[in-house]
Amino acid sequence: MPQGIYMDGNSLGLMPHSARRAVERRLNDWAEQAVMGWDRWFDLSETLSPQVARLVGAQPDEVISTGSITTNLHLLISTFYRPEGERRHLLATELDFPSDLYAMRSWADLHGAELRLIPSRDGQTLHPDDIAAAITDEIALVLLPVVLYRSGQLLDMPRWTEYAHAQGCVVGWDAAHSIGALPHNFHDDGADFAVWCTYKYLNAGPGAPGGLFVHERHLGTMPALRGWWGNDKTSQFKMAGDYERGAGAGAFQLGTPGILSLAGLEGALEVYDGVDLQELRARSLELTELLMTLADEQLPEMQMVTPRDPAERGGHISLQWEHNKQVSLALRARGIVPDFREPGILRLAPIPFYNSEDDVRRTVQVIREIVDSGEYREIVDGGAVS
Repeated sequence: MPQGIYMDGNSLGLMPHSARRAVERRLNDWAEQAVMGWDRWFDLSETLSPQVARLVGAQPDEVISTGSITTNLHLLISTFYRPEGERRHLLATELDFPSDLYAMRSWADLHGAELRLIPSRDGQTLHPDDIAAAITDEIALVLLPVVLYRSGQLLDMPRWTEYAHAQGCVVGWDAAHSIGALPHNFHDDGADFAVWCTYKYLNAGPGAPGGLFVHERHLGTMPALRGWWGNDKTSQFKMAGDYERGAGAGAFQLGTPGILSLAGLEGALEVYDGVDLQELRARSLELTELLMTLADEQLPEMQMVTPRDPAERGGHISLQWEHNKQVSLALRARGIVPDFREPGILRLAPIPFYNSEDDVRRTVQVIREIVDSGEYREIVDGGAVS
């Protein structure tokens, strides 16, 4: 762990000791077994599914660790987006992470449809009335973020899944900024599909594999885009030219998985073994509540853009101020690592696994010192801050 205070676990989580051990174990497999290591690696993705399923409220055969968010979106949209007549458009939000919009717009363009965007009244959050108004009988597929990446707003998953289904839409969710930070119930809520990454709150490492969920009612659906790792495992090495659909969500895998990347996830998931997700969420809310209270008291020049209702916020807090890029760089120089996003958004994520109340208090105190001293004005803009 870097010396100081790390408040950027919503962007890249710290490395667990168990992740290091798992990667070293798989490296040793490679060194000692070479190609024979595949006897141990062949179904590694599938063996992780029960642990992942618990985190997203799914059945093990409904999830698989594979690909990246963007790759998985293309896989799932290609399969579940079926424009017909007037119902042909796709719907996302104008506050989505750009890559989601790139993927959605690709399929809209391919089918001569529109990618419609739910507008934001304040540029940071979504109003329920605007979500409802955008979900119409002209929409074939809806993709919503569980937590908005800039503001940290948490959407009501069961409400909007049910609402979109009532309008006849297919509904997918992006859980990149929520998995590992709060409980999910994708199966019971009835989501058609979902995607996520594992390098934020799950701490699986840079470039760690993503994941996807496909509801059991769709598990007989043939993937529109197919690859050999999604073939039925019992016939995969027959090397036949005809694809035989693999079991469950595993059918949506494409090429050979990166075993060392999967190993990082394998080890990171051990951190969650025995952890009560409701208790983890409660602790996260305690830390973010403290952060919001202190920011209100000590940082009046910064606008709180994260919803204050605990039921409407994820695991990070976002503060907006025109000089926050410089503040973020000054914090790093002081040994405190935040996250910055345009326009002027300082994101702070107190992670229950490794942050304390003292970390939160110290972070706000140092921000106050940086502002009062004018230290931020001395920072040369060095470009993007991840």
